[in-house]
Amino acid sequence: MMSYKFALDELNTKIDILKQEFQYMHEYNPIEHVKSRLKSPESILKKLNKKGLEISFSSIKENIKDIAGIRITCSFLSDIYEIAEMLQKQQDIKVVSVKDYIKNPKENGYKSLHLILQIPVFMSDRVEDVGVEVQIRTIAMDFWASLEHKIYYKYNGKVPETLVNELKTAAYTANSLDRKMEAIHKEMALIKETNSNEDQLKIDENNIIPSDLLKNLSIRLNGITKE
Repeated sequence: MMSYKFALDELNTKIDILKQEFQYMHEYNPIEHVKSRLKSPESILKKLNKKGLEISFSSIKENIKDIAGIRITCSFLSDIYEIAEMLQKQQDIKVVSVKDYIKNPKENGYKSLHLILQIPVFMSDRVEDVGVEVQIRTIAMDFWASLEHKIYYKYNGKVPETLVNELKTAAYTANSLDRKMEAIHKEMALIKETNSNEDQLKIDENNIIPSDLLKNLSIRLNGITKE
């Protein structure tokens, strides 16, 4: 359990660095929330029993891939794939599997992008590759998944058919909202780019001086002239 905790700490640090870098480079933060958790030993044993697997350390490492888990919540659909790509480009991270439940939703309407990543954990006497499951989803997807989990927990897995149908309808509504917000996001980016281009001053056919830089130079030159 200690090695899985260290893997979570390592990956959380990487995510925080990527988030800060993205904010610095693009003046925009694609990550709304990050939540991590470790399965309890009881939960791990229960899952082994349910699958009819051997109860041993080797069996756990080979068969249970979600002992350590991180959930990243984004504002927009495009953010999901942006973050997933940034994580997969990390040189010391190995991508074990990718399951895209956004392009291929589960039958109940569930949507999320799942990555199983292997993170190297440097111990005093060895380097251990530890698996971490990363789920990346929008706020709307996360809200739906949280509601669905609570309903199935309340009914102990035996949910009335009417509620199952209502959940599917809610999943379609959440998907529609995500697509509308993505369209607004793209339109805002286009407006920002257009305004940025208009905010530049042309000095000849080939050269452009940004107006902010020109203003800064003018202030400095005025200061030199006064001195």
